[in-house]
Amino acid sequence: MSKRIGDKAGYGRYSGPVATGGQRPVVLVVDDEPAIRLLCKVNLELDGFRVVEAGSLDAARALLDSEPVAVVLLDMHVGLERGETLLDEIRGREPRLPVVLVSGSGNIDTRELKIDADVVLGKPFTIDELTGAVRTLTGAGVLRSAGLR
Repeated sequence: MSKRIGDKAGYGRYSGPVATGGQRPVVLVVDDEPAIRLLCKVNLELDGFRVVEAGSLDAARALLDSEPVAVVLLDMHVGLERGETLLDEIRGREPRLPVVLVSGSGNIDTRELKIDADVVLGKPFTIDELTGAVRTLTGAGVLRSAGLR
């Protein structure tokens, strides 16, 4: 059974940017389309991240409860569910956990819709936009530019 808002334990063990001691930051990719998950997984792993995948919000909740996730890449629509549901749960439990919301509409106004994502990527997005957002949110971009990869 997955934990919900109001449970005492928080999601995962997020404590800020993860980029130390040879451990690769973990990215949780939540999307119901296997091709999108594979595209993200391959490219983020090539960029030095470890990726875990979820094809449903329930699977994502289970991974958030068990994995030390550094950033969540969350589709706006996961099957018949809305990604904002999970985003709201994350914000209620781990407000500092960075979330990249992926939308089929590149013209989303997060303030108007009251969406509390750190970054919104419109589909189609480029690999550079994807990896750049994740690098920035994990703090890995600074380390890589300093040659400390």
